[in-house]
Amino acid sequence: MRRGVRLGVDPGDARIGVARSDPSGMLATPVETVRRARGDLRRLHQIVAEEDAVEVVVGLPRSLSGGEGPAAVKTREFARRLALRIAPVPVRLVDERLTTVTAEAMLRDQRKGAKRRAVVDQVAAVVILQHALDVERTTGTPPGELVDLAPEEQATPQPAAEDGEETHE
Repeated sequence: MRRGVRLGVDPGDARIGVARSDPSGMLATPVETVRRARGDLRRLHQIVAEEDAVEVVVGLPRSLSGGEGPAAVKTREFARRLALRIAPVPVRLVDERLTTVTAEAMLRDQRKGAKRRAVVDQVAAVVILQHALDVERTTGTPPGELVDLAPEEQATPQPAAEDGEETHE
C-alpha cells in the first residue's frame, strides 16, 4: 500500500463531497462539501494543499451494466480540469456505482433537508475513497484509471481561471 493522504471526491451538479484518508491509507473520513460554482476547483486545490494529498480519487458514475452516460462524460471533464489545476498530484477515476444509495442508507434516520444533502455528499465521497483504499490494499495496485494529461499539460499547474471557467457545466 502506498503511503500518503488521498482525497476522495464525489462531484455532483450542485455540490462536491470531499473525504480524506489517513496517511497509511486505512480509513476514509469526511472533510467538507464544496458548492459547485465559480471557485470550486480553487477550493479543491486548497484542500489538496492543506491535506498534503498525494492523490485524488474521483467517483465516476456508471450505469449498473457498467456503461457511461452523460453524467460520466461531465465527470471525466471535471476530473481533467481538476487534474490540470492540481498537477503534478495525480487524479484517478474510480467506479462509484451505488455510492450515493449507500450513503443515503447510512444516513436514513438522520438529518433532513439541505444539511442532510451536504452530509450525503461527504459520505458518498467517503464510500468512494474507502472502496479505492480497500481495492488497493487487496490487489496491491492503484484503483481505477489515471486521468492522463498531455506532457505539455503536466508541466505546470494551471493558474486561476477567469470568471466562469471553473464553474461546472
